[in-house]
Amino acid sequence: MKISFSTLACPDWKIERIVELATCSGYDGIELRFVEGEGSLWKLPAFSGTALKETRRGFADRGLEVSCVDTGCFFHYPSAEERLRSKTEGERMTDLAAALRSPGIRVFGDRVQPGATAEATTAWIAEGMCSLAEIARPKGVEVWLETHGDFASSHGTLAILNKAASTMIGTVWDPANCMAETGERPAHGAKALGRAIRHVHIKDLCHNRQDDWSPALTGHGDFPLLEVLAALHEQKYDRFVSLEWEKKWHPQIADADIAVPQFMQWWREHSTSRE
Repeated sequence: MKISFSTLACPDWKIERIVELATCSGYDGIELRFVEGEGSLWKLPAFSGTALKETRRGFADRGLEVSCVDTGCFFHYPSAEERLRSKTEGERMTDLAAALRSPGIRVFGDRVQPGATAEATTAWIAEGMCSLAEIARPKGVEVWLETHGDFASSHGTLAILNKAASTMIGTVWDPANCMAETGERPAHGAKALGRAIRHVHIKDLCHNRQDDWSPALTGHGDFPLLEVLAALHEQKYDRFVSLEWEKKWHPQIADADIAVPQFMQWWREHSTSRE
């Protein structure tokens, strides 16, 4: 397995500082979400024009891969116009992923909207992903659905993937989302999703009295991280595992300078013991 971290951990940083943190901490890659506060990365000078080649060279010179290009695309909208906006944004992000030689982009289902049904929403998501995947196919980029929201469980995710029925579509498995949203254990989720898993988000969580979850430094929470690790080894998973330290959404948590190296230290200790 290869290791990356999402730039949710440092959403306002410039790409040069992100690359430096990844290199110093011993990571194999970076998962791109926010850079300089921007989620539509193609809008940034560093990811457009001639500067894009320099950015790509900066990754390569440090031996770093772009493990995934994350989008904010949602396909749960009853409005065809809204879904088209997500498709258009997704197409731009597939161009960026191809230029950075990233294997996939992340998209969402995500929630059954008021007045809609789960069945109709599943069909809209599958249709949107299929349409985007056909655009991405010639670029060598896949479209990956995150286990999130009303479709966080392996059952909900597989309902979409099976309806889409495309080899260019897979899932970003986030076992913490699955457990927090639906109570699904990592061992069950990994076995059910199997080879549909193309990328993995990993994070630790504390289970609070109000029956909700909050971020915790790796190994300091209540989430069964070792069960995730065992499930990945059982599946012989050999792609990227990516720390998702959600500083963007939880500004009170520790800075990336602390959380990113700390995760790598935990990973080395626990993954080596299973080899």
